[in-house]
Amino acid sequence: MSQNTLEFNDTNFEQEVIQSDVPVLVDFWAEWCGPCKVIGPIVEEIATEYKGKAKVGKLNVDLNRNIAMQYGIRGIPTLLTFNNGTVSDQIVGAVSKNNITKMLDRVIK
Repeated sequence: MSQNTLEFNDTNFEQEVIQSDVPVLVDFWAEWCGPCKVIGPIVEEIATEYKGKAKVGKLNVDLNRNIAMQYGIRGIPTLLTFNNGTVSDQIVGAVSKNNITKMLDRVIK
């Protein structure tokens, strides 16, 4: 993971995502997931490009089942944007960088 990509988990999710004062992009993924590996580098690029405007991070669904269940994650990769502690948008599956940045831009003021 790049230095700008955060690692979210069951322990820090409330503080890092729900209580964040900036929009947050969360990539729900797993080690064994092929499409997750495809978009992983894209998410890391976005983390660097949006530094200071949004938080960008990954949550491993195998290691953090509580959060994955809480948000009804059924397929991965799933990307959720959070704004003021609530989900504002969602993408499921491997998509282009442009699709992800458009989703994130909608929540950045």
